[in-house]
Amino acid sequence: MLTDKKIGFIGGGNMAEALIRGLLTGGVPAADVTVAEPLTERREFLADRYGVQVTADNNAVVAGCDVIILAVKPQISGQVLKVIGGTLSAEKPLISIMAGITTETIEAAFPGAVRVVRVMPNTPALVMEAASAVAPGAHATSEDISLTRRIFELVGKAYLVEEKLLDAVTGLSGSGPAYVLTFIEALSDAGVKNGLPRDIATGLAAQTVFGTAKLLLATHEHPALLRDKVTSPGGTTIAGLHALEQVGFRGTVIDAVDAATARSKELGTK
Repeated sequence: MLTDKKIGFIGGGNMAEALIRGLLTGGVPAADVTVAEPLTERREFLADRYGVQVTADNNAVVAGCDVIILAVKPQISGQVLKVIGGTLSAEKPLISIMAGITTETIEAAFPGAVRVVRVMPNTPALVMEAASAVAPGAHATSEDISLTRRIFELVGKAYLVEEKLLDAVTGLSGSGPAYVLTFIEALSDAGVKNGLPRDIATGLAAQTVFGTAKLLLATHEHPALLRDKVTSPGGTTIAGLHALEQVGFRGTVIDAVDAATARSKELGTK
């Protein structure tokens, strides 16, 4: 149960805010959520908007909460882990959404066997439609994994993967919103080129992507089967698909995910 847990955040940025909204919507009392955030203005905003507890002290969150969510930029992970290294006990799960920082690296910052779960969410969490991947560390329990999935399912969908696959997750769903937005922009440009007003073209493009994704998730059919249902013999759709195939559309998308995955692996070794 989430409603009987005190949940603490180290870092109060956009992703933490999205998770806070999800937790409150899911029935967790605001009084049971505490955020450690160094910026006074941000602390005041979170307290005023959501009624959560705020502090500038990371160790106060670690000491006073049952579940800790590490939501800081990976560039400052070392100093944050050093600060809380002597406070976090093995009884409390530590959920990290720091990109590129492995569970092994996090575990090495503590003297004992810390229960780490690593999560890779994406920016649609801001509108409660995230695609998140959950990967347990060496000491995480099945209860820790279930708890983490419940938290991230409050802001979208969460999938359990092995940690070695998180670079692929980064390349696909982590960077994926940028690919989709580029596609929407291109659809909109095409609409404008063919005479549609910009606002209508962008609205049609965005709703088409949103509706198609929702249809796919609702039917659980293979994308190719759904595509065939809108592809009439000798019709407009097959003409458009032929144009996409001529420029290697699918291969280009695969290349984009490959490139982003490779870059994620490079960053993880630095």
